[in-house]
Amino acid sequence: MTGPTPPPPGAPVPGSQTDASVGDDVRLRRWRLLLGEAGTPDASLRLTDEQRAMDAALAALYDGPPGEAGGGSGAGRSAGLGGSAPRVARWLGDIRTYFPSSVVEVMQRDAVDRLGLRRLLLEPELLAAVQPDVGLVSTLVSLQRQMPETTRATARHVVAQVVAEIERRIATATRSAVTGALRGERTHRPRPRDIDWHATIRANLRHWLPEHRTIVPHRLVGRSRSTSTVARDVVLAVDQSGSMAESVVYSAVFGAVLASMRALRTSLVVFDTSVVDLTDRISDPVDLLFGTQLGGGTDINRAVTYCQGLVTRPADTLFVLISDLYEGGAREGLLRRVASMQASGVQVVVLLALSDSGAPAYDRETAADLAALGVPAFACTPDAFPDLLAVALARGDVGAWVDRHRAVVAVGTAR
Repeated sequence: MTGPTPPPPGAPVPGSQTDASVGDDVRLRRWRLLLGEAGTPDASLRLTDEQRAMDAALAALYDGPPGEAGGGSGAGRSAGLGGSAPRVARWLGDIRTYFPSSVVEVMQRDAVDRLGLRRLLLEPELLAAVQPDVGLVSTLVSLQRQMPETTRATARHVVAQVVAEIERRIATATRSAVTGALRGERTHRPRPRDIDWHATIRANLRHWLPEHRTIVPHRLVGRSRSTSTVARDVVLAVDQSGSMAESVVYSAVFGAVLASMRALRTSLVVFDTSVVDLTDRISDPVDLLFGTQLGGGTDINRAVTYCQGLVTRPADTLFVLISDLYEGGAREGLLRRVASMQASGVQVVVLLALSDSGAPAYDRETAADLAALGVPAFACTPDAFPDLLAVALARGDVGAWVDRHRAVVAVGTAR
């Protein structure tokens, strides 16, 4: 270590009167987090899981000389970020999870200096030379407040590159899946070219007239092909706290693709402890991403309450909540709100992540309570999301789709 980490603003200083009001065990753990493993003589002291995560986040930033976080020869901890944008993005998510916003701002400023990010943010030429990926986009969006004006144009260009690549990857599959799902909706007032004759005959067998050797079709069955009117409403609510940055990036692109389809009315809301409706920016995912804050706590109940207010056609609305379910607000209120939406006819889907990184840490108790309401909570990759959308928009059994998807993933993993 290069020296003790300064205590976060507002935190009780070990040995102070405030610190003296707590027990010895708590005080020793505070010293442990302040000094790091190398500065703690009591090797028997054990940290909780959350404290170990906080310790790793502090180690990645402060245990080592500037520019070599976590890699100093004398460091007792080695969580280091190195030069990997995805690891930086995960670290930024971790500190927002475990520290208050005032401390996060200090640590982010320190990260710019100590982790070699200053050159990245201050030199547009260097930023332009970096291999762009989702992790880098997450990092740039997270650090946009520390970014000087001279770098913003280059940063937007880099983000636009990644967004365009994601859109190329998912747009065709998404439009095809959604169009197929909406065309698959049965109607009893089809246009002549949309009549499903096999289904119509089966539905009218009771009206067989032997003397005329024909069936009188009292009821026509067809599949609507019209996309000139809005068939379904889609509301995306995306958690922008903690380690959800990658999900925010993918949600922005999917939101833009869905918003381009006339058969859907798409809304996109991001939230932490506050709720921001970004629907007016949904056609430009780059602009949308730079409108997010990526930080703070989490009040899912507040976000769901807001989204419920957007619902005007419950039976024709698909609500997709993307969150790790760590609720900082009213958890029981959240469950009641979801149950209320379902009872009104809204189809609810909960994704623990929309990313290539797999399932994150999530609140298993809340996930289990949602499952008890008939709302499965699961992680979904961007490549699988169009298929999920198709099932949901066709009013299929999402739970059965999840089971099949998990089985396919398990077989692929075994191979």
